[in-house]
Amino acid sequence: MPVYTPTRLRRTGCPAAAKPPWLVTAAPQPSVMERMTRALEQGRLSTVCEWAVCPNIGECYSRGTATFLILGRVCTRHCAFCPLATGGPGEPDAAEPERVAQMVRSLRLEHVVITSVTRDDLPDGGAGHFAATVLAIKKICRGTSVEVLIPDFQGSRRAVATVTGAGPDVIGHNVETVPRLYPAVRPGAGYRRSLDLLALVKQTAAGVRTKSGLMLGLGETEDELKRTMRDLRRAGCDFLTLGQYLQPDENHHPVVAWITPEQFGLYRDVALDLGFKQVLSSPLARSSYRAGEMFRRGLPL
Repeated sequence: MPVYTPTRLRRTGCPAAAKPPWLVTAAPQPSVMERMTRALEQGRLSTVCEWAVCPNIGECYSRGTATFLILGRVCTRHCAFCPLATGGPGEPDAAEPERVAQMVRSLRLEHVVITSVTRDDLPDGGAGHFAATVLAIKKICRGTSVEVLIPDFQGSRRAVATVTGAGPDVIGHNVETVPRLYPAVRPGAGYRRSLDLLALVKQTAAGVRTKSGLMLGLGETEDELKRTMRDLRRAGCDFLTLGQYLQPDENHHPVVAWITPEQFGLYRDVALDLGFKQVLSSPLARSSYRAGEMFRRGLPL
């Protein structure tokens, strides 16, 4: 089966022949892509599904679901795993929250995920824009649950309070990898800062579900992964996703190891034993993949 790569992005540095068979995905139906692309262009919106080269884009688009990318497509940080552009972003689009809400209503989504690039250039890190988007969706899509996948806001308590105050149902923040690999994989971020942010969310809004994700195959050891999962539980993290890292192109961090589906299954069992309410652990899992199902299965806390 062919591997789908959005035409606007560079082809992956890991050719299909180098990937194990469980990572080869079928190309989506052209009609599905055209329909969703047209709707997004009309709404002047972006999805992380396309811009982060998600391998599940065909499946999610065919189900009418997407993870919306707000606050532009240019990030102020340069993580070694991410294909998004780095530089100086423009001013936030004040009308974007309403357009996202209208799109959510048009697609009749029961659960929606909102994420963004990191905006260290903004005084609040973009927290106000997240809150405005959540409130806009809640206003016109009464039955829709809202999940946000936020950056670290440089550890700002005020920014976290702004987001929790808007009433999202799930607040996610990905630690991405084990602490030893942060200097190489997440320069500009901090492992302890990310853990503290997740704990702060729980302190600020005890009823909200928290979520985090890890990419595997970056060079972490099994012991390091287990310690990181324990750290996440100590921070009160409820939901966890584990997925295979895929190198966007030759300029990004290489894949050190292909993790087998059997290994992912074992890690899922470890995470559940640690007390996570819901765990999605498979090679193609991503932080927002089947997020609605995870949210519904995780009720109540």
